[in-house]
Amino acid sequence: MTNELLRAYDAEVRGVAPAVGTGRTVERDGPVFRTSGLDYNMIEYRDLGGLEGAELDAFIARQVAYFAARGERFEWKTHGHDSPADLPDRLLAAGFAPEDAETTVVGRAAPLATEPRPPAGVQLRAVTAEADLQRIADLSQAVWGEDRNWIVPMLTEEIELGSVIVVAEAGAEVVSSGRIRFGPGRFASLWGGSTRADWRGKGIYRALVAYRAQLAVARGHEFVQVDCTEESRPILERLGMSAVTTSTPYIWTPAN
Repeated sequence: MTNELLRAYDAEVRGVAPAVGTGRTVERDGPVFRTSGLDYNMIEYRDLGGLEGAELDAFIARQVAYFAARGERFEWKTHGHDSPADLPDRLLAAGFAPEDAETTVVGRAAPLATEPRPPAGVQLRAVTAEADLQRIADLSQAVWGEDRNWIVPMLTEEIELGSVIVVAEAGAEVVSSGRIRFGPGRFASLWGGSTRADWRGKGIYRALVAYRAQLAVARGHEFVQVDCTEESRPILERLGMSAVTTSTPYIWTPAN
């Protein structure tokens, strides 16, 4: 079953050009999709088409040169089951820095779409207003301890593309948030999930998963995919999702 889910993920998620909204563009360069704009730049692909050795180094250098000319940082997302195995070493040699690895989990949407049960006093609702998006950015900044104002334009684009942004509120305070993208193919994907420290372990994340899985089922999606941390992975696996691979963002940043 895990191999089946991984094949579907590679074909229907990674093999399709990323959707972008106003202010961003996607270009095909050889085997990769190169997304740029809104300070959210990515290199994504299903596979590298057999590139290796010196040819791969030259291809990496070409992507670096593209973003260096723009004076912008970008992310190259690797996956644990990809070839060649020495890609991470070649990215490091080209000046990239790795961020924390995540586990990609996939599950069927219908069993996840249970009745959301947030703790007493917490309400879930979908939001679109800029003021609410700024509250999500403030939440993320409080959780991660760094400037997260880039979240507002990113979420604005997500809404433009049809994603649903959900907050968990305790009175006037946003205590957690998450979003769901619909598509491509049979897949929907869950993103976000930052929760204030004093509200963790109370079932809010599980409630947000259930809420968003209901939306996926309502739109006819069969699978839900999440790139998760080690903190959320056990929760998702208890809900019936399966780990299919890992992913690691490698970040290249221009010199000042």
